[in-house]
Amino acid sequence: MNFIKRIHFALLATVLAAVTLAACETAPATGRTIFTGGLSEEKEAALGAQEHEKIVPQFGGSYDEMPALNAYVSSVGALLAKTSELPDLEFRFTVLDSPIVNAFALPGGYIYVTRGLLALAENEAEVAGVLAHEIGHVTARHSAERYGKSITAALATIGAGILLGGEAAQVVGTGGQLYVRSYSRDQEFEADMLGVRYLTRAGYDPNAMGSFLAKMQEHARLQAEIAGKPGKADEFDIMQTHPRTADRVQRAIQQAGIVTVPDPIVARDVYLQKIDRMMYGDDPSQGLIRGQEFAHPGLRFRFEVPENFRLINAPEYVGAAGPDGAQIVLDLAKKPFQGSDLRLYIRDVWAKNQELRGLSRFDVNGMPAAGAVATVKTRAGERDLRLVAIRYDSDRIYRFMFLTPPALTRALDADFRRTIYSFRKLSQAAAQALKPKRILIRRARAGSTVAGMSQTMPFPDYRVERFRVLNGLGPQDGLRRGWLYKTVVE
Repeated sequence: MNFIKRIHFALLATVLAAVTLAACETAPATGRTIFTGGLSEEKEAALGAQEHEKIVPQFGGSYDEMPALNAYVSSVGALLAKTSELPDLEFRFTVLDSPIVNAFALPGGYIYVTRGLLALAENEAEVAGVLAHEIGHVTARHSAERYGKSITAALATIGAGILLGGEAAQVVGTGGQLYVRSYSRDQEFEADMLGVRYLTRAGYDPNAMGSFLAKMQEHARLQAEIAGKPGKADEFDIMQTHPRTADRVQRAIQQAGIVTVPDPIVARDVYLQKIDRMMYGDDPSQGLIRGQEFAHPGLRFRFEVPENFRLINAPEYVGAAGPDGAQIVLDLAKKPFQGSDLRLYIRDVWAKNQELRGLSRFDVNGMPAAGAVATVKTRAGERDLRLVAIRYDSDRIYRFMFLTPPALTRALDADFRRTIYSFRKLSQAAAQALKPKRILIRRARAGSTVAGMSQTMPFPDYRVERFRVLNGLGPQDGLRRGWLYKTVVE
C-alpha cells in the first residue's frame, strides 16, 4: 500500500468510527445497540409516511370494499401494539387489495397485510401472529438498522474507490446493496421472538404464528404444483430469501421464555365471519385470470394463452410463463403513435435499434396490427423474439412479445398465432358479466365431505387440494360437523 493510500485508509477508518459513534442508538424492544445512520424515530415516521403514499398504489391500493374488515384488522393490530415497547407510537394497519399472500412493515409503524393473506389465515390468532411479527420489526428498529448498514456500505464503497478504484469499487458497492436489500435471518428471528411476546401479552396462542407459516408453505407447494413446477415451492414463497418455519417459531418461543397462555384467544368463527364475501383472487379493476384466459372489464379486452402457459397479472403488464423459459408479455404502448401503419411504429419506435425480419401488416378481429421477428441475446442465451402491435383505438396500442428458445420456436408458432388472434374487444355486456371470485363461509352438516364442499369451487383443476390448503386441512383430514369452512364462489 503506497503512502497516499495509507492516508486515505486511515481517513476512511476515522470517518467510519466517527459516524458510527454519532449514530448508534438502543433499540427499545431489544436493548441492543444498533447503528442507525442518524435515522431517528422522528425521521423514521416521516420516511414511513412518505413511502406509504408510494407503496399502497403498487399493491393495488387499499381494500376499501369492506370497511368493517379493515377496522377489525386495525383493532387486532392496535391491541398488539399497546403491549409492545412503543405503546404510544401511532401504528397504522392497512389491508391491501392484492391476492398475493404477503405482509410487511415500513418505518414508523406502517404495517400491511394483503387480502390474499387474510383469505389463507384460519383464525384471528393467526392474523395476530402476522401483525405481531411485523410490529416486532418496527419496535426492534430493523428498518433503521438496515438504513445504517446502507450508510456503512456506501462509505465502504467510497473507500473502495479510493483504495481500489474502478471496477473493484463497483463490485463492493453492489455487494453492499445486496446485503441490505432484505431483513437478515437474525432480524427475522428477533421479530419472531418479539412477536410471540406481544401475542402472549395480548392473550393469544403464540403457536398460531407457526401454524400460519405451515399454511404458507403448503400454499406455496400447491401453487408450484398448479404451475407445473412440483418441488419448486420456493419460487412461490415470499419468505424464500430468509425462510421462517414453525420449528423456528417454537425456538423463538423457547428463547423468549414464553409461558403458555391459559385459555388463549383463537376466535376462529368470529374471524371467518369477518372475511365472508371478501374478494378472492384478482380484482376486476385490475383484470381477471380465468384459467388460460385474461379479461379486463375496465379496459374491455380479452385474450387466451396456450394450455402449457401460466398467466401472471402484474400492474404494468400481463405475462405468461411457459415451457423451457418461453414467455408471453402483453402491455400498453407508452409512447403515442398516431400513424396508420403499425409497421412504422414497430420499426421506428418500439424496436428502433433492433434488426427486424418479416415486418408485415395484418388484421386482428377488425383491429389494424403489425408484426416482426428478431433474434436477441439474453442472460439465458440467444432467444427468438416475435413482436406484435395491435391498435385497439385511436389512443391505445397493445403490444404482444413472444420470447422462445430457438429450439422451441417452431413448435409454439401455431399456439402463439392463436393467442394473437384471440385478442378481441369486450362488449359492455360481456365486461359487466365478469365478476370477481369471493370467499363464502359454509357450515359443515351431517354427511358433508371435502369432495362435496369443494366441488362447486370455480376452478378448472385442483379443487380438493385448493379447499384443503385454504382451510388448513391435511391430506387425510375430514370435516367437523357444525364447523365453518372457507369455499370460493363467483
